[in-house]
Amino acid sequence: MLSKKMLKILNEQVSKEAYASQLYLSMASWAETRGMAGIASWFYAQSDEERGHMMKFILFINERGGHAEVPKIDQPPKDFPGVREVFDASLEHEQMVTAAINDIVSLSLNEKDYATHNWIQWFVDEQMEEEASVQGVIDKLALLGSNNLYLFDRDILSMRETGEGE
Repeated sequence: MLSKKMLKILNEQVSKEAYASQLYLSMASWAETRGMAGIASWFYAQSDEERGHMMKFILFINERGGHAEVPKIDQPPKDFPGVREVFDASLEHEQMVTAAINDIVSLSLNEKDYATHNWIQWFVDEQMEEEASVQGVIDKLALLGSNNLYLFDRDILSMRETGEGE
């Protein structure tokens, strides 16, 4: 059984994961309407992944005797200044999610809720991968510079297909 504090923080994470899905969906739409199919594909896949994370939290909460709440989601930005900025915003968001996951880890240890602690470790690992993936994209953008955006857009599509960008 989840404590009231644990239920609250887990439901807050449901909301964060839902927002992340919507944010990446908005980023994908932004890229697609600017002719960047590869970048759009990368963000569409990220959006799907974040929705999957939200579902994991919902199912875990309900399985542990809590009641997962379907959150109201704020509308994400719909426009971004450029490709580098959209990936910078993505990295910043992932870092915020990592901090939130770490808060759940801390609470689970403080409350000696070892079932939640064990379960949340998957997300600890996932967040390390998410941050590394976005940072890798940013690093490639820095190497290419703004004059090679067409090549980058094609390259990021192949990253998703090979699993490098996940």
